[in-house]
Amino acid sequence: MRTSLAIRRKGRAMALQTLFEVDCTGHNYKESLERLAENASLPHETTQFARELVTMVQENKDMIDSLIHKFAPAWPLEQMAVIDRNILRLGTAEIVYKVVPAKVAINEAVELAKVFGSENSPKFVNGVLGSVYGEIRKT
Repeated sequence: MRTSLAIRRKGRAMALQTLFEVDCTGHNYKESLERLAENASLPHETTQFARELVTMVQENKDMIDSLIHKFAPAWPLEQMAVIDRNILRLGTAEIVYKVVPAKVAINEAVELAKVFGSENSPKFVNGVLGSVYGEIRKT
């Protein structure tokens, strides 16, 4: 049985792969996502969730990046590790647009950082997203 958590976790990983590719190569995000979806043979619900996340990030990237910059001023976005930057974009989008409760969004981003990032990525992602959540909660 596919659980909602498993569907969403795999969808986040697919969204992250897409955002990483687009960030590194400049490819069209819709084409990249469709190619990944075709090759992944994942359930429709998973690819649909990934599509929603990628679209949300791409359509709101300037606002998302400004929030990340606000809470990670020592790390300009262009100097940040590509994987960390895109994990933060996903997590920030999920927090701002209330895709899931903020604590779930932060935890899932930290899990992505553990799998795909460096040794320091989970702590960095947790700190930045915790600050983003604190800011959003005030509004």
